[in-house]
Amino acid sequence: MAEAPGWPRHALVRVAPAAWAAALDGHAQAGLALLQGWAAQGWPAIIRRPQPCDAPGLVPLGVPLPPAQGKQRIALAVPASAILTTTPPPPLAQAAIAAPPSWQPRIAALLALATQYGIVPACFGGLAWQHLTGLAYLSPSSDLDTLWPLNTADMAPGLAADLAQAAAGPGPQLDGELLFPGGMAVNWREFHAAGPDDMLLVKEARRARLLPRVTLMQAA
Repeated sequence: MAEAPGWPRHALVRVAPAAWAAALDGHAQAGLALLQGWAAQGWPAIIRRPQPCDAPGLVPLGVPLPPAQGKQRIALAVPASAILTTTPPPPLAQAAIAAPPSWQPRIAALLALATQYGIVPACFGGLAWQHLTGLAYLSPSSDLDTLWPLNTADMAPGLAADLAQAAAGPGPQLDGELLFPGGMAVNWREFHAAGPDDMLLVKEARRARLLPRVTLMQAA
């Protein structure tokens, strides 16, 4: 199985164009023409969780194609030596410029909430990819996917409740994760709706597992 040590979930990497071309060799998907110029444009791929079918010794990557290309999710793998840079997902405040006008009030409310908590939220999904590539990823049905890195685990209940309040009313569907200091992540809606003993899907860099909410709070 391929390994991806040192790269957290949602990490973005830029790949040397020659290695990118080699990784594409043998792929016969629609959208290949767009993918061939991907690395040369300086556009990133995202680290994905290794799968049993991945070749040993390669870093597993993914690229979601825009809706015009069928919204395919392309799986690739490259040698670690081919990775030129590694960056976290873009801050929500930075990516907001790529969002449509109808999204701006919701984003402004989220950024105000972030200031209140002393957090710098990031984004992933369609908004992030539209910001990173300039391609059209967003549609009227797109979600606003956000990442909320917690300074301490005990911030989670209050922040989740405030996110639920911010998600009410007109605007894009608000989705995303709370990122606990120990590296565990959980969907904020699921966390907000769960009781202490309810099981939550907790995601980490190398695995996903079910934990009771109370255990997550204690372990984070």
